Amino acid sequence: MKLIKYKRSREAERWMKQETREQKARYRKIVSEQDALSSRRDKWIADFLERIQTRGFNVHADVLRKIPREKIPKKPKRKFKVVF
Repeated sequence: MKLIKYKRSREAERWMKQETREQKARYRKIVSEQDALSSRRDKWIADFLERIQTRGFNVHADVLRKIPREKIPKKPKRKFKVVF
């Protein structure tokens, strides 16, 4: 597959590099903020999983359905990843 090579001005190249640096800095900041929330997020997930096993979740109007423990997914061994 052949790609068309477009020529950019020096100003456009500088802008692209600056924009890329800024986006990477924003990304690193978001990742660090999400990593700082990991212990709280784990608690939120555990609370949610307990709640749907004991209280249940709404299926229709006031009809609640409880999820049996064996149907709850196991926590993966990998690091929790927030997609943004």
